[in-house]
Amino acid sequence: MTLTVQAPLAGTVIALEQVPDPVFAGRFVGTGAAIDPDRDKGEVTAVAPVSGTVAKVHPHAFVIASEDGRGVLVHLGLDTVGLKGQGFTVHAADGDEVSAGDAMVSWDPGEVAEHGLSPLVPVIALEAAEEDVALAAKGSVAAGDGLLTWA
Repeated sequence: MTLTVQAPLAGTVIALEQVPDPVFAGRFVGTGAAIDPDRDKGEVTAVAPVSGTVAKVHPHAFVIASEDGRGVLVHLGLDTVGLKGQGFTVHAADGDEVSAGDAMVSWDPGEVAEHGLSPLVPVIALEAAEEDVALAAKGSVAAGDGLLTWA
């Protein structure tokens, strides 16, 4: 069964290898894509890219296990764990059942950039084989648009 992974927020799709972080660019946790969010819109809310169970949620990142057990990681900016939750509002808890499009975390990409950090948002199909994941979007995406297909 093919899983469609939706864009968790609006922005411009960029290739994972263009993410300036060796863990994501090197696909060490899985393959996927990244979204460069608009830094001028103020606070935005990242939404669940798939329906399933919240496996883990932090202010800077979350993982949702789809109904068939596949995990999708959304990481809000790079090295944002160092902000210790400052500027992030979490809307879900570990173990919650969510539908694609449900609010997960609100944050301000422009504020992250003001701290000297990259606001790029990697969206990762955890432990997926490279050949099983395809990019479903190019250019600009809105939250909820198909971003990846996972066979």
